Amino acid sequence: MATQPRPTVRLRRLGAKLRRLREDAGVKMDAAAREIDGDKPKISRIENGRMFIRRLEMEALLRLYGVTDERTLAAMGTMLRQTRRKGWWHQQSQDLDPTFQERLDLEDDAVRILAFQPSLVPGLLQTAEYAEAVIRSAERSASEEEIAKWISMRMTRQEILTRDSPPQLVCVIDEAVLHRQIGSPAILAGQLHRLREINSPPELSIQVVPFGQGWYAGLDGGFSIYSYPDPLHLDVVTADYLDGTLYLEEDASVERYRRAFDQVRASALSSQQSMSLIARLARDQEKQG
Repeated sequence: MATQPRPTVRLRRLGAKLRRLREDAGVKMDAAAREIDGDKPKISRIENGRMFIRRLEMEALLRLYGVTDERTLAAMGTMLRQTRRKGWWHQQSQDLDPTFQERLDLEDDAVRILAFQPSLVPGLLQTAEYAEAVIRSAERSASEEEIAKWISMRMTRQEILTRDSPPQLVCVIDEAVLHRQIGSPAILAGQLHRLREINSPPELSIQVVPFGQGWYAGLDGGFSIYSYPDPLHLDVVTADYLDGTLYLEEDASVERYRRAFDQVRASALSSQQSMSLIARLARDQEKQG
């Protein structure tokens, strides 16, 4: 039995705004459904972000809700257009796992990303050489063409950090990541130098949990928290496991991960101290090379 696809963040934002406008106007779902020749389940799917709405349908609902403010109408039109916008990865969707496509959707729309990684440098921060070493190790049967394509995609993915309105990124990594020999010593040294170059708190902050910390909240595994603006005020947690990715949106679950990230960050060195540690380990790798 096919599972229902998860709604995209853009659809959920539009649906949440439509629901708020309907409720503010005191319009029942039955009346909204009649206005667009639909039924209550259709209005529910639209408001929950599980169904596209046509422009004429949205305009009819906005009239019913008494929305006349030009700024609100323009904002709704923009949100509707954004639901149809496709990211760069959709051109290569046939080569991507649906779960990974969803991760890219989450990254593209987030205003803040909190990430904890105990094993590898996160993909958003990897150099091309480090990424190649990871990909070659993980995909041993891949062709040279496939490897080159995946490296290119990973580098393109990082462009969200240099666009006009990038998300805030707070990344905490375990010190083990800095020692793990991915590729040659020169590759790892280059990656460590890259972390120092891009670290620029508070917009992009990198911190390290040192070995001396002992037990801390992140030892159960890596995770990320993606945050979105009004009208959603939504946080989505992703946690990777062997066969895929777990997505969590329930308030109680998200709050547990929020507290865990706060605890992980409290266990980490400051950003400045982390950069000093990374610089020292980079020099050690260069000596080995």
